[in-house]
Amino acid sequence: MFWKFDLHTTSHIDQLLDREDVTLRELMEEDDVLQECKAQNRRLLLFLSQDHCMQELVSLITTEPPADLEERSRFKFPNIACELLTSDVSIINDKLGTDESLLEMLYHFLEQDPPLNPLLASFFSKTIGNLIARKTEQVITFLKKKEGFIGLVLKHIDASAMMDLLLRLISCVEPAPLRQEVLHWLNEEKLVQRLTELIHTGKDEERQSNASQTLCDIIRLSRDQANQMQENMEADPLLAVLESQESVTGLLKNLFEGERSEASIVNGTQVLLTLLETRRSGLEGLMDLYSQGYERSYTVNSSILNAIEPHLKDFQQLLLDPPKKSAILTTVGVLEQPLGNARLHVARLVAALLQTNAPSICQELCNLATMDLLLDLFFKYSWNNFLHFQVELCVVAILNHPSSEERPSPVETGRTIDPQTSIHNALVAHLFQKCRLVQRILDAWEENDRIQAEGGTRRGNMGHLTRIANMVVQNLEKGPVQAQITDLIKGNQRLQEAIRDSLELEVQYHLIFLFGYLSQSYQRTAEVAGRALWTRPSERLTGRTR
Repeated sequence: MFWKFDLHTTSHIDQLLDREDVTLRELMEEDDVLQECKAQNRRLLLFLSQDHCMQELVSLITTEPPADLEERSRFKFPNIACELLTSDVSIINDKLGTDESLLEMLYHFLEQDPPLNPLLASFFSKTIGNLIARKTEQVITFLKKKEGFIGLVLKHIDASAMMDLLLRLISCVEPAPLRQEVLHWLNEEKLVQRLTELIHTGKDEERQSNASQTLCDIIRLSRDQANQMQENMEADPLLAVLESQESVTGLLKNLFEGERSEASIVNGTQVLLTLLETRRSGLEGLMDLYSQGYERSYTVNSSILNAIEPHLKDFQQLLLDPPKKSAILTTVGVLEQPLGNARLHVARLVAALLQTNAPSICQELCNLATMDLLLDLFFKYSWNNFLHFQVELCVVAILNHPSSEERPSPVETGRTIDPQTSIHNALVAHLFQKCRLVQRILDAWEENDRIQAEGGTRRGNMGHLTRIANMVVQNLEKGPVQAQITDLIKGNQRLQEAIRDSLELEVQYHLIFLFGYLSQSYQRTAEVAGRALWTRPSERLTGRTR
């Protein structure tokens, strides 16, 4: 049995459109106007695509609403207008992308004095971005005719929406030949150089941060797209400029010219770190470092390293004399001289540089005794785990460097000598002799035991210290620098006994946890071994026992 009733409901928008005097605002008041637009309601689309309606929609997203309106409803219509213009309906895209008067209205938004309203800037960026993707040729042709377009975008770079607009120009243009044309246009406009100039002490911090983030995103986007390109495709001109020695030198000059500010140091170093990226960062990157062999070594454009090397002494000076910061109250007390974001980023940079295994970089870091200074900071700022992680990465990078036996022979490489081996040997010797790595580990453990015995709190760097200690022990047993480390500590009998004792405890610790499910007694023993790990050596050196 079938019902004889017609259950089809007529939209209230259709009823409004039956009126000859209906206005755009009345339609925008309807809750389902956007749904009807995306559902291709033909009557609605024909109404919206009229000249006066399109002009009103564009005006709504580019003109600030009156300030006396209630804040809750002030941006209601601009938001709906943006959603209608970017609803990805062909009739609206065609009208907006081919009508130069509408494009001029949009472009006029950029000609305002800064700062832009951030919400309107996001509406503008979303609308232009949609046109770049859907009406690419028409919009690119229009923008290229505007000589000051890039300058206006950079004038408003303090608005994050302008970053999105630049990235859409780089990543959303298809087909490939047109994209290459856009990249050459942006390069001719000196986009990279102009963004680099914004990372300077005299510039507003928000502008510096957004310029830095834009450069980092350009690097990552360009590299991702370069990996997907066919072999006969032309190289990305923006990436080529970013990786050039001249560009990196210009960035470093901005960082160290005049008074040094934390904002410029942090933002500039972030760009350098992105240039040095070749694989995942963070914990996964650390796991790679623990397991990688020579075949997975970092490969970084030599021009980047050549530009950084002369300025390593400037970064070293930042570790010694960072931008001034006032004392801060932490959960463990007042910190009179905080580490600061600038010094943390320098530590990140040193870790990234060590992972490149570049001989000249390693030699200069060795000459400057940078690792010795980083270890000083490691123990001074015992509660800064961000710093501890970077110092751990530095130690791992040094210890995991391939030995001469694992590297290709001079005959295979076509060279008479490999400078990396001798320089890296000097770096390892520097770590164990000048930096006194193992002695510092044992001293720190003894000091931590003393503090805890007096009722104090376990130090915050002990977890990372344990991982570094275990890395040393593993390399004594087996590793690319096993023979060298053994030779370096050969003369210290007490130190050898302490390390051997800790190695036995570590083996017990892992075995007990592997088979700890067999009995409760194994679990209790594991807890004892876990507490004893890298504790016994200090007891052995001091003659104390529990």
